[in-house]
Amino acid sequence: MSGKLFFTLQYWIKNPPWDTGITPPELYRFLRENPPGRALDLGCGTGTNVITLAKYGWQASGVDIVPRAIRIARRKARREGVEDLTEFSVGDALAPETFQGEYDLILDIGCFHVFPESAAEIYGRNLRAHLAEGGRFLLYVHLDRGPGPGHGASEAGLEKLGEYLHLIRRTDGEESSRPSAWLEFGKRK
Repeated sequence: MSGKLFFTLQYWIKNPPWDTGITPPELYRFLRENPPGRALDLGCGTGTNVITLAKYGWQASGVDIVPRAIRIARRKARREGVEDLTEFSVGDALAPETFQGEYDLILDIGCFHVFPESAAEIYGRNLRAHLAEGGRFLLYVHLDRGPGPGHGASEAGLEKLGEYLHLIRRTDGEESSRPSAWLEFGKRK
């Protein structure tokens, strides 16, 4: 089963476990510490974090590969009264056309870790090309700790991102007995 089909079915069958409807404290901390700007949420799901960004005054865009998730996100933004500060589109987080100009914040909560390690270079190039000077890339991933490829970001994939962006902070943790990490990157000069 292709990744796109899997994610699409999850939104039709049930509420996907990754789309919790809760903005994480790490994003709230970032919003308290940084002035509003332009943001992009890669793999935005039903738009929870895009809506939070808009409520903090950000011009926020979200992209997801699942059309149903994007339809739900647009309805939620209208209901929350932030449709003028939000934009949602169906797209692939690895495709260059997903990115429109420069962003002060690019957010990825659980998208990067579903890509194969070989996609890290494409992803890193897109991020570097579209992250504004002084901008930040916030990344939450499950970590792949097993031998061979699996669901989760590999350390090699994260190191590859480090070739394109400067790692500012990394906080390792655990979610549902799975190793995970929050990473904050800046633009490498």
